[in-house]
Amino acid sequence: METQNLTVLNEFILMGITDHPEMQAPLFGLFLGIYAVSVVGNLGMVILTAMDSRLQAPMYFFLRHLAFINLGYSTVVGPKMLVNFVTNQNSISYNWCAAQLAFFISFIDSELFILSAMAYDRYVAICNPLLYTFVMSPRRCWVLVAVPYLYSAFLSLIITIKIFVSSFCGCNVISHFYCDSLALLTLLCSSTHEIELIILIFSAFNLVSSLLVVLVSYTLILLAILRMKSAEGRRKAFSTCGSHLAVIGIFYGTLFFMYMQPKSSHSFDTDKMASVFYTLVIPMLNPMIYSLRNKEVKGALCRIWKKLIKLPDKVQHRMHIQ
Repeated sequence: METQNLTVLNEFILMGITDHPEMQAPLFGLFLGIYAVSVVGNLGMVILTAMDSRLQAPMYFFLRHLAFINLGYSTVVGPKMLVNFVTNQNSISYNWCAAQLAFFISFIDSELFILSAMAYDRYVAICNPLLYTFVMSPRRCWVLVAVPYLYSAFLSLIITIKIFVSSFCGCNVISHFYCDSLALLTLLCSSTHEIELIILIFSAFNLVSSLLVVLVSYTLILLAILRMKSAEGRRKAFSTCGSHLAVIGIFYGTLFFMYMQPKSSHSFDTDKMASVFYTLVIPMLNPMIYSLRNKEVKGALCRIWKKLIKLPDKVQHRMHIQ
């Protein structure tokens, strides 16, 4: 045991999504398409909400950060997973594995609290419209974004350091397609009780506290909508919340599927499928949901598109004048 505790690992081997060679090419094409759409959609949302003067409300400020987070954790996992589809040895260096774990935890935890901040924003907009500008001031919006970022970065460093200062056994094969904390814990020779307890406590706190804010906010929103006498007012209130509710339902539903399964039916294969969904599919869906269901975003896209179409004519006109 003493020899195993002194084992120094330089790299890990990622098992990937499948061990069937005939599935590598189709899965590579599928996930390359999903990741490309995710990058274009989220990067486009970040640029659009930053540049368009009509998308400067607090809701779009939070949406910009949600898109940035989605782009972040899909990029932390996606490119490496795609490379592994076309290489013979799915290795990742020790330091890169630690970095991937740290960034992934940080982005995922940040998303939980950004979603709850967006729910609070919708509550203030619908239940206290006269105070909305005062309550959701630029300073408060930045606080609601900065605190989750700092807290998530701190938490991710604690978990990553705790895992990577522990003693690994001789086996360096990770039963996942990225450096996941639970998969890494199975490779440790030293006791994992303390690390598991930290992960359990903070995961429960993050999930429960953020979900509580969402549930309370939308309960109060629903009560306010039911008190509205105008059918048009109720329709408008529902439409402003529809996109956010869809995103919350998909994200929290996936997390509950992963963590609320009975231990007897829990396996790394089901974890992989759920992980694929929230690391690649959800970041692809979120920009689609917000762009298709939001008139202001669609309007901004149309304005940008018209400008791009007219751009060659303007350039040609200037060259003709010169």
